[in-house]
Amino acid sequence: MKKREFIKNGAILALGTLVSPILFDSCKVVHTVPVIEDSPTKGGANPTAAAVYEVPALEYEFNALEPHIDAMTMEIHHDKHHGAYVKNLNKALEGHEWATKGLKDIFTLLENNDKHNAIRNNGGGHYNHSLFWRTLGPNAAGVPSGKLAEEINASFGSFDNFKTKFVEAAMTVFGSGWAWLSVGADKKLFISTTANQDNPLMKNLVAKAGIPVLGLDVWEHAYYLKYQNKRKDYLAAFFNVVRWDRVAEEYANAVK
Repeated sequence: MKKREFIKNGAILALGTLVSPILFDSCKVVHTVPVIEDSPTKGGANPTAAAVYEVPALEYEFNALEPHIDAMTMEIHHDKHHGAYVKNLNKALEGHEWATKGLKDIFTLLENNDKHNAIRNNGGGHYNHSLFWRTLGPNAAGVPSGKLAEEINASFGSFDNFKTKFVEAAMTVFGSGWAWLSVGADKKLFISTTANQDNPLMKNLVAKAGIPVLGLDVWEHAYYLKYQNKRKDYLAAFFNVVRWDRVAEEYANAVK
């Protein structure tokens, strides 16, 4: 075995010890339009065909976010982790009464019990990651502008204050979860966190509900190959790959 292959295989095995083996099940990654998919794709012209969610393609190569996020992490995260969420979501919705509903509608119906855990975890995993990929990009370091910048300044005092509060929130997530910038019912921005693959759209499961416009994945699989236990370094690097134009689009849609 070549040295490069040995190192790569060793790294993949090391990451595998951090997560459940089910996440490494094979899954077809379908290269679709890179949007946040709320409603499933129907099979052909048959209205009763099973709903199928697909993994959205990245708009950039796996190595495009380096040195901030490494290529191997991106490949495993997108193809294996997100792929497994989609595979398991489709399985959980097979024959389910919610099979024809969009994810946003499903999220509002979830309760804090074990009845729909497979849909909750895998539906959240698919939606959250779709937003994550869409709002990342190479050479994206910068600051928000327009209405989004105005609202960030109004809500947090300044962009730098927002970044400080966002990082502080992300550092408080115990174990696996997400940090969010969302629009509340009052159309104001707020920062929150969720555990596992929950998100602010799950109104019965969170302290404050809202429409997420930016999400930061703080599961260890999102950063451990490069940053190991230095989560704060990963959080600082994150701001070098945020596409604020995309966040602004999400914000504009959320306040309509």
